Amino acid sequence: MDQVFWGAGLFLCMLMLTSLYRAAFGPTVLDRMIGVSAIGSKTTVLLLLIGLLYHRVEMFVDIALAYAFLNFIAVLAASRYFQKRKGLEIEPPTL
Repeated sequence: MDQVFWGAGLFLCMLMLTSLYRAAFGPTVLDRMIGVSAIGSKTTVLLLLIGLLYHRVEMFVDIALAYAFLNFIAVLAASRYFQKRKGLEIEPPTL
């Protein structure tokens, strides 16, 4: 059963690389924020998988919940900041 968790963890890491690409090279600020939020969500699931691998789910659930809450607050704060700056509506010029 541990091989399934390892496989799922590696698959999640590969998915996180695609979100990292969107966060780094996204054409708009909104794309970058969505990429960072997706990385945070996948990290929460990865923490739960690590808990299953170490047979300490009760400890890693608490860590994953705290991380998910911090990720949610960070996305809200960043969206509020860019809304005040009017940075979310501005599209870059297309070539």
